[in-house]
Amino acid sequence: MNGIRSYALVTGAYWGFTLTDGALRMLVVLHFYKLGYSGIAIAFLFLFYEFFGIVTNLLGGWIASRSGLKTTLYGGLALQIVALLMLALLQPSWARTLSVAYVMAAQALSGIAKDLTKMSAKSAIKVVVPDDTEGTLFKWVSRLTGSKNALKGAGFFLGGVLLSTLGFIGALVAMAGGLVAVLFGTVFALPAEIGRSKKKVKFTALFSKSPAINWLSAARLFLFGARDVWFVVGLPVFLSQLGWSFAGVGGFIALWFVGYGIIQAFVPDILRSIGREKVDGPAAEHWAFILLVVPLGLIAALRAGFNPSVSLMIGLAAFAVVFAINSAVHSYLVLAYTDEDSVALNVGFYYMANAGGRLLGTLLSGLIFQWAAFKGCLWGSAAMILIAAVISLKLPRGNAVELGGAVEVAE
Repeated sequence: MNGIRSYALVTGAYWGFTLTDGALRMLVVLHFYKLGYSGIAIAFLFLFYEFFGIVTNLLGGWIASRSGLKTTLYGGLALQIVALLMLALLQPSWARTLSVAYVMAAQALSGIAKDLTKMSAKSAIKVVVPDDTEGTLFKWVSRLTGSKNALKGAGFFLGGVLLSTLGFIGALVAMAGGLVAVLFGTVFALPAEIGRSKKKVKFTALFSKSPAINWLSAARLFLFGARDVWFVVGLPVFLSQLGWSFAGVGGFIALWFVGYGIIQAFVPDILRSIGREKVDGPAAEHWAFILLVVPLGLIAALRAGFNPSVSLMIGLAAFAVVFAINSAVHSYLVLAYTDEDSVALNVGFYYMANAGGRLLGTLLSGLIFQWAAFKGCLWGSAAMILIAAVISLKLPRGNAVELGGAVEVAE
């Protein structure tokens, strides 16, 4: 029962954070696009957000192993509150260069907060799920990740609505107040020792020595770079160019993430229904190659002159399903490849690669959109997916879970 209670507390805190994280991203993109910032300038606003996510995941796993996941989880929530209030102090009279630097600094804090919170929540699942129940582990990690992404989508919609109703500053203050309530509502309830290593963790243990974790992390880097290279700047700006309103852009992307999150939560059931019952290295490889078809199909549709809005809705629906399966398989494998005592270190290293992919995708999203428009972003996505698929060929054949409940390790 303590495990279920801890899981519920961690999930609740993570949900509260995720709503503000999604809303903040949409607020920043739409607000600064409205002010006349270019695609490259908007992408630069997120560079520190992603860069410091890399550093945070690396050091955060080590800190959590020594002091417990409670420290990193609530530290992330507190930092997000500071970042939101800091952005609320931004003045329209400031010079553009100063404004960009200031927003980048605030986004750095938000990036640290985001990855501290995510690393803590994902690591906690490995700790609270009983040993020898890998089928349950896959289901729990899929449910948490799926619900997070659904709420991130809701956050995108919330960001668009708050920008339209409360304005930029009002939206930021309202979200900070909500997170304060989440922080004080749960800070005293979570066990202090959760996720703390039973042995002293050396600083040199920061870098994973497991080939499986290293290859999986490399594949994760390019997988998430492939998503963000067209999602961060290209997609919302392209939709705006098609005549969509800010609320329409935020609502559409929100619905995508909600749908994607729901799909991800039920990936174990989806795989069982189509006869793909083993979740292992070859499964990651298989689904990466299937994902490659989606951006290539969208490029073909746009070149053929099909209605761009309809083509995007169909393409994004397909991308949601296949990307959700890819992400859920990865999220399970990183826990399957580690043990409870080193879970924070390995998950932190893995999500460092995840943040690196987001950083790469964010930067390229602005650059490629500026130079090669939306189709160029899709070509960038296809190239990164291909790299992720090739890297996945190096994943071990073992660590398979039978979704019916029994664990089977493949040869």
